Amino acid sequence: MNWYLLAAIPVLGLLVLVHEFGHFIAAKWAGIRVEEFGLGLPPRIFGVRKRDTGGWEVVWLAGKGAEESDYLARMQSGPDAPVHHTIYSLNFLPIGGFVRMPGENGEIHDEDGNYDAGSFAAKSAGKRLIVLVAGVVMNVILAMVLFTVAYSPAVGQRDFQPVIATVSPNSPAATAGLQPGDTITSINGQDVQVFSQVQYAVQNALATIKDTGSNASVPIHLVVIHKGASSPTNITVAARLHPPAGQGAFGVTRTLLTKVITVPLWEAPIKGVQQTVTSIQQYVQGIVQIVTGQVKPQVAGPVGIVRITGEVAQTVPDQGWWPILSLTSILSLSLAVMNILPFPALDGGRIVLVLIEVLRGGKRLRPEREGLINLIGMAALLTLMVVITISDVTHW
Repeated sequence: MNWYLLAAIPVLGLLVLVHEFGHFIAAKWAGIRVEEFGLGLPPRIFGVRKRDTGGWEVVWLAGKGAEESDYLARMQSGPDAPVHHTIYSLNFLPIGGFVRMPGENGEIHDEDGNYDAGSFAAKSAGKRLIVLVAGVVMNVILAMVLFTVAYSPAVGQRDFQPVIATVSPNSPAATAGLQPGDTITSINGQDVQVFSQVQYAVQNALATIKDTGSNASVPIHLVVIHKGASSPTNITVAARLHPPAGQGAFGVTRTLLTKVITVPLWEAPIKGVQQTVTSIQQYVQGIVQIVTGQVKPQVAGPVGIVRITGEVAQTVPDQGWWPILSLTSILSLSLAVMNILPFPALDGGRIVLVLIEVLRGGKRLRPEREGLINLIGMAALLTLMVVITISDVTHW
């Protein structure tokens, strides 16, 4: 067994925990009663919550007694009413998490048609929007923090130096005059410190052109220093959209020389924010390209993410903590972007329903209709997850 695969447990657990914690603290702020804060999806393994008399109690499995006392807490009022305490639970399916609040689908709790005062449904549209968006905000904040740590002097980014090792004969690089040992110092006007910056710049440039066949290419402007030279040279290379196998867009390979990139401590938060913004822009651009048919979707499910996380974790002994911190940040932003999409059952879909309510002058959808919309969305998401998981397992 590849024990590095276990790295996915703390990585994915952290992402879900932070996301749901955002909903949790926003709900508490809004005065919403949180019945359960769960890591993983039900059925419940066990949970803990405070006792009215002090201390904590364990709630096992479905916790029938817990649900009964929750019902009493909702239906009774006055100084003798039982105090509701949130259940903090661990659940069987390790593919997500949840914050359970009464009235999430607009349910009405008494015969007079009044909302439970402590329910999600009883709160104003503004407060409900804040609760719904809080999970995404927390994932973005987590990415900023992790990128900041990654860029700090304590960690730093270990990457390959932008030095060319080989040049394929008759390739655009050979035609342009690139040579083994050349150091790339700038690409399309942007300074280059590591080779991955060259790769990203080429990918972004190729994403802007139309696929006109085998000759599709885009000019890339480089500043290089030839091996043994003291002054830079300007070179323009045609990056190919469909290069021969094993050659890449230019027809060059990099050396195995590495370097650690760090920034001053005061600058690390700035870099963290910049990297977060850049990553979000890349995600949005990728979604637009998929929707418009410019590129084919390449989606990884839980199994694929576990495999990728395990592969990245293996690089930590050689490359330090940068790869795993960077991957966790990217996954956190991926979770944020996917959750904010206007699809039923996702945070974005629920936000759309609240916005529709606002546009209708406060008139809400019937609870059963809102519940049905979210149920259909959840069924579609679970079906998609199963399909992606089968694909991940097949291509492991």
